[in-house]
Amino acid sequence: MKWRLLGDLLAVFAPLSFLSVGGGQSILADIHRQAVGVHGWMTDAQFLDLYALSRITPGPGSLLVTLVGWHVAGFWGALAASVAIFVPSSVLVFGLAHVWSRYRDRPAIRAIESGLTPVAAGMVLAASCTVLRAAEGGVWAWAVAALSTLALAWTRVNPLLVLAVGALVFLLAL
Repeated sequence: MKWRLLGDLLAVFAPLSFLSVGGGQSILADIHRQAVGVHGWMTDAQFLDLYALSRITPGPGSLLVTLVGWHVAGFWGALAASVAIFVPSSVLVFGLAHVWSRYRDRPAIRAIESGLTPVAAGMVLAASCTVLRAAEGGVWAWAVAALSTLALAWTRVNPLLVLAVGALVFLLAL
């Protein structure tokens, strides 16, 4: 067992646990930065493979962290990364839930809730940009992502149809 790697996983993912406002997707950009850029645990392509695997499997959005831990240090790495991403924020939420419900009508609490919404949206947008840059799909990837976003935001089109059209575009472009 590589204790240093387990310590690195804990040091990276425990602080990110507190930033996962809006779910695991909101910290994707920093997971990529840490795993690929800072620690060099994997390449962009390997990160995208793990990201894709985490998206197609059932479970929490933070499953990517478990997969990164597995990639870095096997079973114990997966366990350390999972504990680091889930336990700190769970303990914090458990502690704050009582306080939050007791003072929920206070202006400060409403202001915090209103302020966190655009922050979470921005973090999810940053995650999307991180995935598009790592995918190296160029203009085609950005165009398909933009058109897919518009189609899903402004119409009632089935997301499976959007996925099929995106795959067809890249099949024809390659």
